[in-house]
Amino acid sequence: MGMFGKPVDAEQEMKKVESEAISSIIDKSMTLKGEISFQGKARIDGTIHGNIKGEHLVLSETGRVVGDITVASFNCYGNLEGNVTAGMLTARKNSSINGRLEASSLTVEPGAILQGEIKVAVNKNGPATAPNATPAVGKSSAPPADKAAAK
Repeated sequence: MGMFGKPVDAEQEMKKVESEAISSIIDKSMTLKGEISFQGKARIDGTIHGNIKGEHLVLSETGRVVGDITVASFNCYGNLEGNVTAGMLTARKNSSINGRLEASSLTVEPGAILQGEIKVAVNKNGPATAPNATPAVGKSSAPPADKAAAK
């Protein structure tokens, strides 16, 4: 949700992120091992073995990550073996993600490969549920004890 309770248009937000200048690039001839943390927008054309935390990440067609990714937005054209936590996640045609995905906004283009658990949360208050969905395991639909006793 945006200011004053208005929903944020995910498509407009993604266009804004895509137009932002890339501040860091891992070239396709590079292989890095270790933790990576960054601000701004970064693009990975090479191979990373380790976890990544940052703002806006683009994994190009030649890019490969073996590790977990935690970012505000993730635009995936390449291959990921790991978990993703992102505000906006876009799996592009011919991309491959193998791991747990958690995002507020998820877009999957035809031809993208996703293997694993997917959790899409509408906002920070919790995951989205279908209107007729059953409660998640471990959550009770019974009224709180104080209201049940008052009946």
